[in-house]
Amino acid sequence: MMRQAGFSTCFVGIESSEDACLNECHKTQNQGRDLIQSVKIMQRKGFNVSGGFIIGFDNDPVDIFDRQSRFIQKSGIVTAMVGLLNAPLGTRLYERLKKEKRIIAGITGNNTDGILNFIPKIPPAVLINEYKSLMKKIYSPKLFFERIRVFLEEYRGPFENLNASPFSSLRSFVLVLLKLGVLKKDGKFYFWKLFWYTLFNYPEKLRMALTFAVYGYHLQRVAESI
Repeated sequence: MMRQAGFSTCFVGIESSEDACLNECHKTQNQGRDLIQSVKIMQRKGFNVSGGFIIGFDNDPVDIFDRQSRFIQKSGIVTAMVGLLNAPLGTRLYERLKKEKRIIAGITGNNTDGILNFIPKIPPAVLINEYKSLMKKIYSPKLFFERIRVFLEEYRGPFENLNASPFSSLRSFVLVLLKLGVLKKDGKFYFWKLFWYTLFNYPEKLRMALTFAVYGYHLQRVAESI
């Protein structure tokens, strides 16, 4: 019904691949299911799934950063929005951490700025540094373009409206090839690898692949600035 109504993209709050963390944040609807397969079902129905993930739960295992990275890659979620846990005023989380004397500041409103407003179980310096490394890792050209490929293999149309003027489409096409395939300092190999793979295997998805490549150019810069 959502597809029939014209929806093609949706945001899903996955939060964590770890059941103990989902229980901690009362995300019971995500428990007892194969989350990666749930995402792939949506992709096969014609949705580009954006996913929200949180790092910093009390129940995060020490290798949570690698686990989140592997989950994101396997799911084919191209735009994975990973943030540090924050405790907003008035929430059950805030009240619990306040009772435990772990609240240290108010929130900034941006959970990707590398700032915590509570004392986590993982040493703060380790948590922040590993979070920054995770963001740079998942938006590195190699992993990002591999993730687009995973998505393309699952996605089952419909595809974008191709009614844009030929000049506009051709101009955009040439600019993307020039910017990402020639002028960009890093990632050119992976860009062209995705380009030729898509062209030969899923030519009808080429515009979608190039659109994601442009997203990656932006998101890589965001990750590097954290």
